[in-house]
Formats: sequence, C-alpha cells, structure tokens
Amino acid sequence: MDILLIGGLWLDGSAWDDVVSALEPLGHRPVPITLPGQGDGSASATLDDQVAAVLAAVDSAAGKPMVVGHSAASTLAWLAADARAEQVAKIALIGGFPAADGAPYADFFEAKDGVMPFPGWGPFEGPDSADLDEEAKRVFASAAIPVPEGVAKGVVRLTDERRFDVPVVVVCPEFTPAQAQAWIDAGDVPELAKAKHLEFVDIDSGHWPMVSKPIELARLLAAAAAEA
Repeated sequence: MDILLIGGLWLDGSAWDDVVSALEPLGHRPVPITLPGQGDGSASATLDDQVAAVLAAVDSAAGKPMVVGHSAASTLAWLAADARAEQVAKIALIGGFPAADGAPYADFFEAKDGVMPFPGWGPFEGPDSADLDEEAKRVFASAAIPVPEGVAKGVVRLTDERRFDVPVVVVCPEFTPAQAQAWIDAGDVPELAKAKHLEFVDIDSGHWPMVSKPIELARLLAAAAAEA
C-alpha cells in the first residue's frame, strides 16, 4: 500500500527518512510529502496550496493510500479524507487531531515577517521532547523551516460528511489512548467524535516519534495499513 507521510509544522519530507527506510522492507511504498512553504522555499504558500499538494499525492497513488498526518498536519490528512473520501483507505494521526470547520489551521505561535518560526524548545518542555537529547534538539531546531503565515492562519473548510466513514487510527505518543478518548468524549475533538471507525495505538515516545522511534513508528503504520 502507498503510505503518504505528512510532517507537522517546521518539517519537510526528509523528517520521514528513517521511517521510510523501515517501511519499505515491510512491503509498503512510503511517500513523504514536502509541503509548499515547508521545503520548497516559498514563504507565500497558503493552506490551500498545502491541501492541493496532499490531494495531488492521493490522486497519483497506486490504489487507495493510507494518509498519515503528524501533529498539526493531522488536519491536512483529515482534509484529504474530506476531499477524497472514496480514494483514501485510512487516515493515521500521529500526536495530533483534526481542526474543525472554520477553525484556523495552526495559529499557535507568533508570526514574524510573514512566517511562524520554530519558537524554541520552551513550549515543548516535558513529555513532548523528553525523549530527545540535546544533539537531536539542536539538529531539529537548525533544520526547522518557518511556516508561512498564510498556512498557519489559513481557515479549515470541511464539506463532505463521508469523511466520517474513513477509518482513523490515532497514534498516541506524548499522551495515552485513554487521554485521547477522554478529550474526544469531552467534546474537544468534535471531528473524531463523529468518526465511525476509530482506533488508538500507543507509542512510547515524545511528540516526534519519526525522530526518536522511527522503526517502532514504521511497524505501527505498517500494521495499520495492513488492516485497511
């Protein structure tokens, strides 16, 4: 199966390199996506541009792919289900949840000169980054790509309720499946509250398992794809 890999904020397709090399021997075709504005040098990219890039990857996949979204890009994966409900076999969300219709995509940190730069490790102290050593943090921060303001502040638009028919697996890194279920039950994740086929899998990592636990993450994704 084709497995489309979408990194979260500040990441390009190379963030998945170690996951790709672990997925290929497991019989899948991993396709890391470098998003407009996050690797192509365009600071003027918009959320619509990123959605278009994801949909282009879905349209060019062999058969029905599994679409994987990490962190904020969980919303991009969900938008793919919304726009291509009949073409997506499954959605995998790693450490993130889809935004609701009408919400901003990822307006989390201060924008400067038209982009939202990586804010440093302060906001991610604790479980998010506890499994990253100082060298891993340095490498991550030095490679982080400022996200265009037009992406971060883009408004999410969802239109097709068939998205709720697409199976979803939530990969839980810095939080537990029980916590994720509690947030959904509390109404904090209205999109997943309506998902008809929802499951959770745990991974013992921080927020970036593609960095700290790529082989384990690849195995989890391969298992999810096999069930699709």
